[in-house]
Amino acid sequence: MPASSPYVYLYFDWAKFRSTKGAVKLHTVLDYDGCLPVFMQITDGKVHESQRAGSYSFSKGSVVVVDRGYVDYSWLGDLDSRGCYFVTRSKTNMNYKVIKSYQSEALLEKGIIKDEIIELSGAACNKYNSKPLRLVHFWDSTTGNEYHFLTNNTKWKASLVANIYKQRWHIEVFFKHLKQRLKVSTFIGTSENAVMIQIWTSLIGILLLKYLQKKAKYDWNLSNLVAFIRMNIFVKINIWKWIDDPFVRPPVKGKNGQLNIFTE
Repeated sequence: MPASSPYVYLYFDWAKFRSTKGAVKLHTVLDYDGCLPVFMQITDGKVHESQRAGSYSFSKGSVVVVDRGYVDYSWLGDLDSRGCYFVTRSKTNMNYKVIKSYQSEALLEKGIIKDEIIELSGAACNKYNSKPLRLVHFWDSTTGNEYHFLTNNTKWKASLVANIYKQRWHIEVFFKHLKQRLKVSTFIGTSENAVMIQIWTSLIGILLLKYLQKKAKYDWNLSNLVAFIRMNIFVKINIWKWIDDPFVRPPVKGKNGQLNIFTE
């Protein structure tokens, strides 16, 4: 799941984005298994998502879920030629012609307005490699919005295509944890080096937290785990026992319940 974080505006000279604002972008590939980043790159805000897409390497059979910012037909064609599947939202100005169209009451009950096999037209057709694509028109009853999902897989159920794209929400959750739980939205330094150090250490921190969350027997919510570690960072405890059972009171040593300064 490639993604780039929403702009983080900085009033720093080295990260110029507009005349009065600066920005950095964190380009990330998130592995669905564990929702952990497997590729990360930090650039200034002027670098478009599609410019970094070619930096990602995916093995044959991978399912790549991206938002519209990553829709570059040459790159999508490259994914297809390498045996990868992709699911994304189509651009509003995409030109195409319909080869086949499927509609039924059974599909409509699942929110599928229609399921089409299409061919791109114009320059997009030459960039992609002239192969047919699939366009799934989906109605989300929760939001009341219609979405158009583009994929090169013609065998999945249309409802599965829609559900796969919904999993992209894990990317938003990841960046929420990064900005809110690890405080990346506020920078403690103004130099490029200071900002880079803060972002990279936060990324290392979230990897460690995810590892603890995965290993723990207790069903931790990540925000609670962050809060508990922050409160107990200087407490001498066995962290593995603690994350398995955080609410067990420690044994009291010494006379009259007074803890000993020195270990016995």
